[in-house]
Amino acid sequence: MSLSTPILLCTFNRPDLTQRVFTRIAATRPQTLLISSDGPRADRPHDQYQVQLTRRVLQQIDWPCDVRTFFSETNQGCRRQMADAITWGFKQFSELIILEDDCLPAPSFFSFCEKLLERYAHDPRVMMISGDNFQDEPASPFSYYFSKYAHIWGWASWRRAWSHFELDMPSWPQDKASRLLDRWTRSPAEHEYWSGIFDSQHQGLIDTWDFSWQFACWKYDGWSILPNVNLVRNIGFESRATHTRDASHWLASRITGSISSLTHPNIIARETVADEITWGKVFDPQRQRPAPRHRRGKDQQAA
Repeated sequence: MSLSTPILLCTFNRPDLTQRVFTRIAATRPQTLLISSDGPRADRPHDQYQVQLTRRVLQQIDWPCDVRTFFSETNQGCRRQMADAITWGFKQFSELIILEDDCLPAPSFFSFCEKLLERYAHDPRVMMISGDNFQDEPASPFSYYFSKYAHIWGWASWRRAWSHFELDMPSWPQDKASRLLDRWTRSPAEHEYWSGIFDSQHQGLIDTWDFSWQFACWKYDGWSILPNVNLVRNIGFESRATHTRDASHWLASRITGSISSLTHPNIIARETVADEITWGKVFDPQRQRPAPRHRRGKDQQAA
């Protein structure tokens, strides 16, 4: 049986990693596959060949599939190419599963996304579904939990949610002045961190797009769904990476599990303690706080 949800695969110049991710995608035999490819950098002569090798992955599609491509002849960079590719994808389809060339999904990632895309298709409180879990123990007794963090190492969303995305975050100065971050941060350190990130993202100083997506989720009071086991491994911690170059980083060794059937939470309730653990492990520049082990807290919305 083939996967009905369209998949967007975003690539650049790492054919070996792209091949591994493509093999996982091919096993689902998706009915629709969108492929984005950034162009070679002018100052890197080897890029031309590597980009060509990466694009040859298309030649391996041997099942009935609607294939659409978004190829750039010149290098746009991670920030622009990714944002434009996702926007291009959502102009064509109302929902997408999105993978980058270094995000290796577990087989059950695809059905996890597909089922939850259907379940929460018209719920504006939910803006995305992620395959990522950075917890050391389950955050809830169910198959997934709700979080304030928009983890994008393998994720899915809807056109209705992506319509809020603006790469340059033009409203950020006004939102900063109106204290938007007070609703989403729990300490002065966390507030300062995200304020600085959003300042830099608004000014175009960071070559990425995902902080703009995080901002859109918070601006429009949107939460993420995160699985209770990790379903995507980032295999791109290496010297060729744009951001993840430290191969010894603990995130590089995250293994994946499986979710065979879904058990759903009875209410939409954010797991605030799990979010505190994520802040301390993933974002906090000091990296000093151990993972708390007290009772879970929740920010609740009516189901």
